[in-house]
Amino acid sequence: MVQDTRQSRHRNASASRKAKLAPKVNESEKTSVSSLYGLSPAMVNTAITVGLCATAFYVRAYQIELPNEVVFDEVHFGKFAAYYVTRRYFFDVHPPLAKMMIAAVAWLAGFDGKFEFDNIGDSYIENNVPYKPIRLFIAAVGSLHVPLVFQILRETGTSTTMALIAALAILFDNAQVLQSRLILLDAPLVLFVLCSLYSYVKFYAQRYRPFQPAWWAWLTATGVSLALTISCKMVGLLTFFTIGGAVLFDLWNLLDIRRGLSMRVFVKHFCARALCLIVVPFLIYLSFFYIHFSVLTQTGSGDDFMSLEFQQTLNGNEYLETPISIHAYDSITLRHVGTNAYLHSHPSRYPLEYEDGRISSEGQQVTAYEHQDDNNLWRIEPVEPVDNEDGSFNETRRMIHHNQLIRLLHLGTNTYLMTHDVASPLMMTNMEFTTVSGDNEQEYANTLFKVMVEGATTDDIAWDSRRTSVRLVHNDTGVVMWTRADGRLPDWGYGQLEVNGDKNQREKTAIWTAMDVRPDPESPLFESRSNIPQEPLAPIPRSFLQKYTELQGLMLSHNNQLTSSHPYDSRPQSWPVVYDGVAYWSKDEAQEQIAFFGNVVSWWCASFAVLAFVAIFFTDLLCRRRGLYYLSTAERCRYLHTTGFFVYAWACHYVPFFLMHRQLFIHHYLPAHACSVLVFAGMLDFVTSRSIDLPITPAGPELPAERRRPVMRRRQGRLAQGFAFVFVLSLVAMFQFLSPFTYGNVGLSEAEVRARQILPSWRLQFLKN
Repeated sequence: MVQDTRQSRHRNASASRKAKLAPKVNESEKTSVSSLYGLSPAMVNTAITVGLCATAFYVRAYQIELPNEVVFDEVHFGKFAAYYVTRRYFFDVHPPLAKMMIAAVAWLAGFDGKFEFDNIGDSYIENNVPYKPIRLFIAAVGSLHVPLVFQILRETGTSTTMALIAALAILFDNAQVLQSRLILLDAPLVLFVLCSLYSYVKFYAQRYRPFQPAWWAWLTATGVSLALTISCKMVGLLTFFTIGGAVLFDLWNLLDIRRGLSMRVFVKHFCARALCLIVVPFLIYLSFFYIHFSVLTQTGSGDDFMSLEFQQTLNGNEYLETPISIHAYDSITLRHVGTNAYLHSHPSRYPLEYEDGRISSEGQQVTAYEHQDDNNLWRIEPVEPVDNEDGSFNETRRMIHHNQLIRLLHLGTNTYLMTHDVASPLMMTNMEFTTVSGDNEQEYANTLFKVMVEGATTDDIAWDSRRTSVRLVHNDTGVVMWTRADGRLPDWGYGQLEVNGDKNQREKTAIWTAMDVRPDPESPLFESRSNIPQEPLAPIPRSFLQKYTELQGLMLSHNNQLTSSHPYDSRPQSWPVVYDGVAYWSKDEAQEQIAFFGNVVSWWCASFAVLAFVAIFFTDLLCRRRGLYYLSTAERCRYLHTTGFFVYAWACHYVPFFLMHRQLFIHHYLPAHACSVLVFAGMLDFVTSRSIDLPITPAGPELPAERRRPVMRRRQGRLAQGFAFVFVLSLVAMFQFLSPFTYGNVGLSEAEVRARQILPSWRLQFLKN
């Protein structure tokens, strides 16, 4: 390109300082084909949009009844639909919107919720599951991605040809198609991500008409779209970062005194964005959880994750059985809240030396066992006298209260629960729990535990079975009795859960509940307490905000705990190049399989486009530091604030995964891939544009000079048409080549499978080593 003169550089540099981070919308002559057959640009865009949507739906709905079996994560999200239909409470790390959408369609299709999607390969036909309407709904949602990509690019001034190429890159992407054919959450997630980008682009187009109805409408639409995005999956928060960053940069520019805005007007801008992009989304997000709790009123598989107070809000929950006040000398079973494992002991002893060389006490094992067993019984023995001074029975003093010291006698071995300063088998930082004979007076102090009733504020709060939960705090050392689901002992411990002493007394998972109570047979109240009718009580109401707060904390906590390995998990650096995929389903007899692989033509081109954008504009930045202006300032500003916005969106939806240590899969890249396709179209538009003119809308009484808008005009030649033809041909050919893995409708021989193994790292079924 010809270098700018010094004067024009100065003028253009001054104009560029007014640019914003958000996409710069061009009031250009949007398409060269608009004059064909006398059609207006709007009519052409509408026709293309409708055609793209219809074609996308056909591609996604083609033979959608295959396979007629449960595929991959349909195991989870189909099961959640069954729970919604039957109103049984469940727990999931994702917000409820997308799952409720699937459940609503399933219910309308006549699904009764009896089939629970237990295993991959379970037959839908044999179990009369109306799976096809549910999959068709997901296909319809996924088909909307394609016209949205086209419209986003057209709104930012990208040529019709390049916008169409990007839409086709989504339409014929094997990964996007596959995720839109199954009962999964990704299609709704990507839809609302794109809706957020589109709404913000439309809002930004109204920047010269602030506080007008259209301005408010698109600002509100952006907030609603953001709320829908994060209500599908927690990763929707990344879309908030995308729009939030653009909004903050926009506000920073509005604050510039050279813009001529008074502080009063700036505060109005700030408050409007805060209302529509923070308050409105939060209220919508809350509303979906309100519906979630209103529907799921029956006890279910998710009970165990929740607190005792939460579980008592559910109909049919076992904690609603009639509680029994616990007295001294009663025998009880203690169940851990969270793992549902009972405090347990047996005659077997800890090995003298562990595998890491540490030495144990070689005492009797104390574990947590998930099943009912006679070795789960412990008798409560008080430390202080519980009867009157004359020896007569005192019911009040016999009741176990908050802060009371007790000893627990294991009935099966006639030994007392204790802990001491010996490292536990699996955690060197925690203390070992064991038992000791009652004859051992030296260990008496180590057998004393304080009962800490959850939520108690005074010592007169009594301990009841099922209704209240407690912490058992060792009186001498202050450690609290604790177990965990991933603390399973080796073979010498029979695979049971380790019980140890945690130094953090407020450990939120160190909660136990007395489940079964066998009253003291020598008590005068034995008969009356043994014959208490076990009729279920009415659920105990709890406020929505209490339930919401508890569930949010658990969702975040368990999401971070998804660190276990999986055969097909992968790290983010491998996603843009489709280094590997994920096997979803296979049928050995027909040698059919479904596997997640992106269309390498679109994925590799889109990834290269992101790198090319960064390289070109970083190089231009360096050149400008040396006074070399190879790109005109107007052209540079346009692409920095349109394509650059898409690069920023891609980074927001991709880079944070490098900071996550949880289990990740390549399908987490789908929102970022959609953004990279937008970058790809922008870079094609940049490379194939011959020139950019810059006529200026003249100022007038209704349009002050500082609010005049530049108008971009581009001229694209045969290069753009030629590249579009080659790219689309390659894209469709690759889609067809990989389609047996997308549809699972064609059995392939080993040679045919190997021929489709584009990268040696791809793991495919039916390949012999």
